[in-house]
Amino acid sequence: MKFKARQKIAEHVFETDEAGRLIEKYGPADPEALPPLVLAFVGDAVFHLYVRKRLLSYTQAQVNLLNDFSAKIVSAVGQAQAYQAIETMLTEEEQEVFRRGRNAQSRTPRTASVQEYHISTGFEALLGTLYLNNETERLQELSEAAFQAIVGEMAAKRP
Repeated sequence: MKFKARQKIAEHVFETDEAGRLIEKYGPADPEALPPLVLAFVGDAVFHLYVRKRLLSYTQAQVNLLNDFSAKIVSAVGQAQAYQAIETMLTEEEQEVFRRGRNAQSRTPRTASVQEYHISTGFEALLGTLYLNNETERLQELSEAAFQAIVGEMAAKRP
């Protein structure tokens, strides 16, 4: 998208009232009404923050290392592995949210297969839904299981 077109859209997103305050256009987000890629957008951020926090249990001084591990864990490949590890833990409703995300039309991946990318999008949509529904215990449970699966796989591949 070209800069001027993007700028024009941004003007409509961030409208202000007479006092200069931003005008909110929506109430609380209803995950069932949101497009799956928006749910994945939220879920990606939630999982990334979870992973960064968990990595602090292992090292707190090596930012380069933290960033490298974080990127590998939150990658489409890592998230596809994570989904396969937690798949049997999911309720019917959670599986449906995953399918919505997995089947969403999205861009072509660069660093993963198309299948891995779609699976990771479904995984992110699931986490985004749990977050927006304030299902923190379930979000914690699935995020930890996913984290353990990915890190376990990474540790198994170590020379």
